[in-house]
Amino acid sequence: MPDVPATRAFDKSRLPSRHVTQGPERAPHRSYYYAMGLTRAEIDQPFIGVATCWNEAAPCNIALSRQAQAVKLGVKAAGGTPREFTTITVTDGIAMGHAGMKSSLVSREVIADSVELTMRGHCYDGIVGLAGCDKSLPGMMMAMVRLNVPSVFIYGGSILPGRFRGRDVTVVDVFEAVGKHSCGAMSEGDLVALEAVACPSAGSCGGQFTANTMACVAEAIGLALPGSSGAPAPYESRDALCEASGRAVMALIDSRLRPRDIVTIKSLENAATVVAASGGSTNAGLHLPAIAHEAGLDFDLDKVCEIFRRTPYIADLKPAGRYVAKDMYEVGGVPVLLKALLDGGYLHGDCLTVTGRTLAENLAGVVFPADQDVIFPTSRPISSTGGVVGLKGSLAPQGAIVKIAGMKTLTFRGPARCFDSEEACFAAVERREYREGDVLVIRYEGPRGGPGMREMLSTTALLYGQGMGDKVALITDGRFSGGTRGFCIGHVGPEAAVGGPIGLLRDGDVIAIDADRGSLDVELSAEELAARRAAWQPRQTDFQSGALWKYAQQVGDACRGAVTHPGARAETHVYADI
Repeated sequence: MPDVPATRAFDKSRLPSRHVTQGPERAPHRSYYYAMGLTRAEIDQPFIGVATCWNEAAPCNIALSRQAQAVKLGVKAAGGTPREFTTITVTDGIAMGHAGMKSSLVSREVIADSVELTMRGHCYDGIVGLAGCDKSLPGMMMAMVRLNVPSVFIYGGSILPGRFRGRDVTVVDVFEAVGKHSCGAMSEGDLVALEAVACPSAGSCGGQFTANTMACVAEAIGLALPGSSGAPAPYESRDALCEASGRAVMALIDSRLRPRDIVTIKSLENAATVVAASGGSTNAGLHLPAIAHEAGLDFDLDKVCEIFRRTPYIADLKPAGRYVAKDMYEVGGVPVLLKALLDGGYLHGDCLTVTGRTLAENLAGVVFPADQDVIFPTSRPISSTGGVVGLKGSLAPQGAIVKIAGMKTLTFRGPARCFDSEEACFAAVERREYREGDVLVIRYEGPRGGPGMREMLSTTALLYGQGMGDKVALITDGRFSGGTRGFCIGHVGPEAAVGGPIGLLRDGDVIAIDADRGSLDVELSAEELAARRAAWQPRQTDFQSGALWKYAQQVGDACRGAVTHPGARAETHVYADI
């Protein structure tokens, strides 16, 4: 990435910030900037929003404020004026297992909307977005594509692995330990000892859960600098990556290279490829269509899953594998994963990135390291099918998604055991009121029906901790954590709240799952399903006002990303061109 000299004079006549800095009529606006210590020279430079999701909710975000200062140094060195601001996050590890998780996916929209409003209200010319927790990564990227101003994304970095009895552990081990404790397989003392060491630093969950999955996506799609996702959050080397991101956004201002020049169908296919190859989070099946929607592109769950099915699984990462993000960083990080896929013919190397160069040009100097077993070449994959696949059938006409990384058996057939909330299912599992071979169904947890499409990690981890992770299946119109493992199928659509087949099931109905063929069916006739649908009545949620009510009125189907506005296809103007 060539540096933009600090002495570079930028023409503001085409930049949004001219509306708040230029001409006699903007004297009142300039007086505010003088009040904050800016000089006239700084006021006359491009304004760059430095947006973070810093808060004290969880370790995912706690280092972002420090990293933002490094971004600002890079912006200043390259002739820009940084304007730092923050937005919210809802941290899934804290929200998990109770009604707070209803706020998680909703927060993605609030993040994107609040970044948009801050940028629009203050007429910033570009943005560097820093994010740490699951929904904040896609939320930031959605805002960048929506605004279409020069943008650079940077991940806050992963947490360091904990150590417990000689092995690396993550927060998912703690969730699963709750299940072990519930069935007498772990003492309370061991549970307390594990929880005290599992999360030893700042940073996002260490496995290939949603945050690290979307960090890989940011590099693959071209919105982040090469190699910027790998270093763990506590490493001071992240400051250099942040400063470089600040310089990079100024080069993009100069070249007028924008997110929609970078986010294309081909780059979205690259992103989906990386998700599958790394055994990443099923949540990418929501977030990639949502990012595409901001660019006016059609890239729904079907298209995501088409890429998943043809991509080999080559990164041996938790929860299915042995390693964490820090281990992948130590063998070369995301660029090595991308290089393996590019050399195998699985990526579009001609896609532009925020460096101003193509993906293939960025990877030209990357050498695949032979003396490691974290990332495999595509000629010798862990499995020939991606770690995440899509399913369709009479129970999921709009589709569903399942992570198969690490699974030995890809088929399951059994009787349904239906629950109309996560709490009801969790309580039954906690009491061990289920049988081996059951298909547990959690419904009315979709985007509208939850509302908010909760993740089910507490329930799935409880099952796994009880030793039943491969002896029962679980399906839901809600979501699963990136840390979930076992035969757990999410995003079943249409959701129960709109009369989808999952809402018509009764206890004992036989459900057949075949992840190899990509099918999810209930063994009922079309006539029986039609009769049940005619008798079905919609349900009212407990959320009849406030943000969750508003979300339920606006949100669309999960297969299209659970988005809440018409997207770029309905635009009559783009913010960047005001």
